[in-house]
Amino acid sequence: MRRNTQDENMRKWFKVTIPYGIKYDKAWLMNSIQSNCSVPFTPVDFHYIRNRACFFVQVASAASALKDVSYKIYDDENQKICIFVNHFTAPYSVKNKLKPGQMEMLKLTMNKRYNVSQQALDLQNLRFDPDLMGRDIDIILNRRNCMAATLKIIERNFPELLSLNLCNNKLYQLDGLSDITEKAPKVKTLNLSKNKLESAWELGKVKGLKLEELWLEGNPLCSTFLDQSAYVSAIRDCFPKLLRLDGRELSAPVIVDIDSSETMKPCKENFTGSETLKHLVLQFLQQSNLCKYFKDSRNIKILKDPYLQRKLLKHTKCPRNVDSLSALPETQHDFSSILVDMWCQTVNTCFLPRAGPESQSLRPL
Repeated sequence: MRRNTQDENMRKWFKVTIPYGIKYDKAWLMNSIQSNCSVPFTPVDFHYIRNRACFFVQVASAASALKDVSYKIYDDENQKICIFVNHFTAPYSVKNKLKPGQMEMLKLTMNKRYNVSQQALDLQNLRFDPDLMGRDIDIILNRRNCMAATLKIIERNFPELLSLNLCNNKLYQLDGLSDITEKAPKVKTLNLSKNKLESAWELGKVKGLKLEELWLEGNPLCSTFLDQSAYVSAIRDCFPKLLRLDGRELSAPVIVDIDSSETMKPCKENFTGSETLKHLVLQFLQQSNLCKYFKDSRNIKILKDPYLQRKLLKHTKCPRNVDSLSALPETQHDFSSILVDMWCQTVNTCFLPRAGPESQSLRPL
């Protein structure tokens, strides 16, 4: 009967899936869902699968309430966030939870590796720790149950942790580590060197940390950038306050502090110039679908696909940027839309002041 009860509890789970959830910060996403859900819930085993964000809940009323949250949350691009909820078996970290004896041995091992004076925890090559191997305990940090157990011990025993070394653990994804922002929020130094991380996207799963020092050397992702400046820029997108990368000092980050009390003035419709041109612009806006232009955006900061980002970058041995500019698509400009200090225009002709000694005269364009 006990076995039947356990099996029944294992089936009373619900999987919550957010398509394209990988582009959202975990803390923002979960806070948004919690605030819009009518029933409080505890998310279990939050992780990413490809471009989706997933977690589990065990309470049926919470699962039903989560269904109602779908399409009620808007992201920064004013897009509605979809949420799917389905019956599921118990998550991996629950079904394969470490036994009490294994947890105790892991805690003793981590205590030996903790430097009290520096508040640093060295977990490099943890799987092959002699104490764990001697008791046939296999701790593979790529497995979410092992990483969850490790973070649970950190939260309970090392709440002031400042430095975490996960070097040489064959990590190829950071799904299990995403909870570190809640379990060890004070971490300033993170060593992920000599692992198997292939994409900088993985770092987005821990970007909630306010890191000052990060080690990534020895990961395949380091060779995916054209040069050092592109590498530093991509990593700083995740960790703006980063001061050292792979042991190298970085220039001080530029942080713009905007007074939250200042609010932007609302935009007002304004047009100066020919009524004929105004009519043409309005006609274009009414008849055109601007989404066709946005989907082919050349803005590298907006694009998430690293292949498209590299494709749009212009690089050459020639130091003159004009060579790269000449390769861009040819554009045409409506000169009547350009405002200068003194000008006159008609629909067919535009006059601008000539620069230099003859600035008093007007030159037709």
